[in-house]
Amino acid sequence: MKKTLVFAMAMALGVSATAFAANPFSDLPAGHWAYASVAKLAAAGIVDGYPDGSFKGDRTMTRYEMAQIVAKALAKGAIGADDKLVGEFADELDNLGVRVAKLEKKSDNVKIAGYVRASYNSVKQEDVKSSSSQIRSRLFLNGAINDNWTYTGMLQNDQALNDNNGNSTTRFQRAFLTGKYGNFKATLGRQQSDLVDGNVYSDRVDAAKLEYGDKIKFTGAVGKMANRDGAFDSQVKTTVTEDNYDGYSDAGRYWRVGLDGKLGKNFNLGFDYIRISDAWCKSASYTPDMTLKAFKAMYTADQWKLGADYILGDGHCADQLSGGKNGYVIMLGVGNAKASKVGSVGFWANYYNQPAASYINNTFNANYSKANGYKGYGVGVDYTVAKNMVAGIQYFDLKDKNDNNKDFKRKTLWSQLIITF
Repeated sequence: MKKTLVFAMAMALGVSATAFAANPFSDLPAGHWAYASVAKLAAAGIVDGYPDGSFKGDRTMTRYEMAQIVAKALAKGAIGADDKLVGEFADELDNLGVRVAKLEKKSDNVKIAGYVRASYNSVKQEDVKSSSSQIRSRLFLNGAINDNWTYTGMLQNDQALNDNNGNSTTRFQRAFLTGKYGNFKATLGRQQSDLVDGNVYSDRVDAAKLEYGDKIKFTGAVGKMANRDGAFDSQVKTTVTEDNYDGYSDAGRYWRVGLDGKLGKNFNLGFDYIRISDAWCKSASYTPDMTLKAFKAMYTADQWKLGADYILGDGHCADQLSGGKNGYVIMLGVGNAKASKVGSVGFWANYYNQPAASYINNTFNANYSKANGYKGYGVGVDYTVAKNMVAGIQYFDLKDKNDNNKDFKRKTLWSQLIITF
């Protein structure tokens, strides 16, 4: 190992080729290419010479000598504890009394984060009112496997506050691997999926997804919708109950291909083609699969966002649906309530016009009519009341796509407080 490696540490300290420092070594001429760097490191106390005052820059260093330099650089802040040099010389640093033991190094590989959400939901449907309150806790585990692969898991607990029995559910809802090689990214396992900005399906899936590109990104995915309770809330189930509908093992299998691109600084366009297996329609001798073609557009400028999704639906028993096949969502946003910035605020407003043939189980699970779909608007505001504490309120006014169906006119008020840690 050559002493020229110390040049990298000098760069970490911000040493330029013309930096000036007194010459501390007798065998290092002022005209040498490494003169400024070595002199600066010596002045910082990171490198030492020999008793005779020489540096011996052409001599091969031992691992122990290099570990001494790494230890001093670590103490001076020239490098961080996560630097590759610290890992490379961990054993030698341990012998020097520097606490970088294997257990401590491993602890950096696994990180735990989470949030607690307290929410209250009030619904008025015609003259019938109902409400519910809940506390949801989520723990996220992120572990580094190697330079290219990571693991993510998520444990979720839901407790209904208006349940006198104190019932709660705890589920391990996400477990997936993420790998990156250049512009390729692979995600394998149970993961969150927001098909078409969450306006088609916003829940967990068991899938393999591959993405490629940066400004222009290609996406391919194949898998199965993992939330069996909500996967087909918009489905026509006239003869099949919710429970035995789950018996169709191929329900919710899907594949997707997509293309997203950035035009200039502010404009994004995208297209998705999604095909979903719909076992109930097949059993009823209707079109067996649901096909969705989605065109997406989003314009962002400063604090403003304006976007639209246009969704062409087919299959999904579409011939039996009176609400039509094609739908759209218009989205407007202003500002952003950042958990780290007290006083930050964000507003949003969406308009929905989605027949049942254009969605499965979307962001807010708008199960307003299994046959027709829904239309209407939603608005919301989020405000950071304290660091890592964001309060929000949302209001939805939606009705059945069939204006003559008054039973599905619904107004919803949703409030929440999210505490992250």
